[in-house]
Amino acid sequence: MTQLRASETSLPSSAADARHRQPCDDSPAAIEDLTDPGGHTPHGTVPDELAHALFDRDDRTRLHGTWQQLIAAKEFRHRPGLTEAELVTLSYERLRLVNAAIDGDASLLAQDPALLASLHEWTAIVDGGGSLCTVASIHYNLFLGSLFDHDGAAGRDLSDFTSLRRTGTFLCTELEHGNDASALETTAAFDPHTGGFVLRTPHPGAQKFMPNTSTTGGPKTAVVSARLLVDGQDQGVFLFLTPLSDERGLLPGIRVRRLPMRRGAPVDHCLTSFDDVRLPREALLEAEHGRISADGTLHSVLGNRRKRFLRAIGRVTMGKLCMSGAAVGASRAALAVAVRYGEHRLVSGPRAGQRIPVNAHRSHHGRLLRSVATAYAMTFLHRSVVSRFVHRTDEDRDEVERLIAVAKGWITWQARDITAECRERCGAQGLFSVNALSDFSPYVEGTITAEGDNLVIWLKAAAEMVFGYDSTPASPGSPAQGSLTDPRCVRDLLACAETIWQKRARAGLRQGPAKDPVGRWNAASTAALELVSIHARVRAADAFLTAAADTAAPVARKLLERVCLLFLLREIGPYTGDLLAAGHMSSAQVRRLPEVLEAVVASLAPHMRTLVDAFDLPAEFLDGIPIANGDCVPLADYTGSPDA
Repeated sequence: MTQLRASETSLPSSAADARHRQPCDDSPAAIEDLTDPGGHTPHGTVPDELAHALFDRDDRTRLHGTWQQLIAAKEFRHRPGLTEAELVTLSYERLRLVNAAIDGDASLLAQDPALLASLHEWTAIVDGGGSLCTVASIHYNLFLGSLFDHDGAAGRDLSDFTSLRRTGTFLCTELEHGNDASALETTAAFDPHTGGFVLRTPHPGAQKFMPNTSTTGGPKTAVVSARLLVDGQDQGVFLFLTPLSDERGLLPGIRVRRLPMRRGAPVDHCLTSFDDVRLPREALLEAEHGRISADGTLHSVLGNRRKRFLRAIGRVTMGKLCMSGAAVGASRAALAVAVRYGEHRLVSGPRAGQRIPVNAHRSHHGRLLRSVATAYAMTFLHRSVVSRFVHRTDEDRDEVERLIAVAKGWITWQARDITAECRERCGAQGLFSVNALSDFSPYVEGTITAEGDNLVIWLKAAAEMVFGYDSTPASPGSPAQGSLTDPRCVRDLLACAETIWQKRARAGLRQGPAKDPVGRWNAASTAALELVSIHARVRAADAFLTAAADTAAPVARKLLERVCLLFLLREIGPYTGDLLAAGHMSSAQVRRLPEVLEAVVASLAPHMRTLVDAFDLPAEFLDGIPIANGDCVPLADYTGSPDA
């Protein structure tokens, strides 16, 4: 097979220069067939080669094997007909099976970011998205992770939590303080007589909002974020280990009220308040950001209370990675179901009496293929960001945390679009919970809000990137002189768009009304958010191209490059006007773009099943979804006549 043509030309100084150069062939005819030399669609080991690239290569078994085997067990099959309350109870039963799968070594899971993130990828698909994933994320990441991130873990007996004799939960946001959680009002007053603390909810608006604090699932202990008061002076927000209930019910001073069930991932969300709950000295989780002496003197390397707060709830950063992993897993599962459905669902063909699969239609498979390409990009971006987090240093910590926030926003928003698309492509069958698809979208909505609302965390990233960041550079050479059939060239076009929008945001900020900070930011924020959006896609493309280059098997590598090209061609579409005006694209390229995109879709259409088979979902999971196997929604058990 021939390779896709790549540009070797230098960057032109203007659009006029570009017109006088000889461009590479980026016509639709340059998109070669992806069949093997024998004329057959790639098959056999190709899905496994793709899965090897998607699932951490040589670390695949360690990071993903346990969870794949776990969700293949009969205890994780969909159980139609359960009430929401029964599903909540079931999530805690399954949480214990997760704990058993790691032999009770919850401490290892809480301290291994890659393994913890992969847990979310697989548990997010159980029952169409998330009750299990939600309670697992809270227990292992926010609760246990917070303990291990503070000094106290070394001197505590954590066996109740690692064995799940007690389930952990995390209480940070309040009824009146969500995205501004740093302004929370729950207090923990230092008692100089006992050396302990008194935990108090000062008014109804300070109730902890929506943690899973009911007695469902057994006894629970919380990590509670509260404002430390010493002699009435506010020392900032710290975390306090607080038992909530035992085998007999709630403990004295703890008030819990159940919230209504929400769509997607039924969890025992509650309002929780504290009425002068006394805590021992060791309840305070200490680290370098704050330690308190016997006389109540606070010792901290951070003089800023906001920095102390961010350090105390630092586990939320890992939580963003977990939410990204969950959204990626849900997207891949939805696509696997929808593509299989499209193979089995027959519709009228062009000749009388003919029946053909709905997947035969470009209007159907084109939408799914575009979603598949995005899901691959999401997966590779997620892998690269997890790796950056694992290998972060003090010098690049801020950059890595910003990248995590950018990736979380983009991935979870894409997951919303993908899961909705998959549900639509399965028509009315996709509306039934037994077919999994209807529950993915509401679950993904939760990931968009959890661990930092997407728009809020993107606004913070945008503010940092307007001036304190150099936009992603294009590769040496001219995108205008390159080929639209070369994903590296198209990636550079996207990088050029990033630079354009950064300049636009900077200009907006400079030209905003003087002495009006809100007005100035309003003038820049739209362009700044677009900058963040493009940056996420450039980073996804870089991760995608790296994964393709690292794939030794030629057919799998070619497929990855072609899928990456499809992803990128779609992404540059909205920016062709800017790119043309700046001389980064020629008018001929802009005109050819739709044809090249169509040719790429056509070349990938025969391989759509191969691409989703690489998502490596357990056969047992897929067997439990009727429309993934060509079956109709099963009739529920009922009494009465067949005509009832």
